[in-house]
Amino acid sequence: MIGYRNIIFFIWVVFCCSSCEDAKEFTWKEGDILFQDGDCGNFCEAIRKVTQGYQGRDFSHNGLLIKDENEWKVLEAVGRGVVLTPLDEFLNRHLDSIGNPKVMVGRLNAQYQKLIPKAIRVGKGHLGKPYDHYFDFENDAFYCSELIYFAFKEANEGSDLFLPKPMTYKDPDTGELFGIWDQYFKELGVEVPEGKPGLNPGGMSLEPVLQMFEIK
Repeated sequence: MIGYRNIIFFIWVVFCCSSCEDAKEFTWKEGDILFQDGDCGNFCEAIRKVTQGYQGRDFSHNGLLIKDENEWKVLEAVGRGVVLTPLDEFLNRHLDSIGNPKVMVGRLNAQYQKLIPKAIRVGKGHLGKPYDHYFDFENDAFYCSELIYFAFKEANEGSDLFLPKPMTYKDPDTGELFGIWDQYFKELGVEVPEGKPGLNPGGMSLEPVLQMFEIK
């Protein structure tokens, strides 16, 4: 029989090991995809309503972490186009009620890590290109998830790593276009690209090629 002291020792070892594992500090890696819960008014609310992300989280933006001149930066597509943003600036863009960044990290599974160097080179090749206001895969402009999608597709010899899905701009409760999207595309003078292929940050966070992490 196992003695009382041995049982206590066993419990102590299990507790300590699990505590040490939890206490490990998160470390950044090139190629991490940063998923951000941003505040952009009615647009973000519409995005959240049609797609929930990992574990029901809300994500409205994402970017690719890279090392540039020995500094951590985020390659992202924002309103002013494809840019590099210092990591601290990205993390502090949107904070929760206690001052923590509203960001989770998606890290490619081990078998796909080899794609990262080329994906970064491809992504950086798009620096300065315009933001894709039309959400159109056929033009030479990019929105946030589109930039990451095409960078990894080219790195993967033209095969999709992340899978595009038919995009919707309709309220799932009513089946009608969200008013904010209806107005947005009317001002652009184009039809709403309902059903066209695309990706959004929430859907991308659910892709099986990624492991998701909290920042601790």
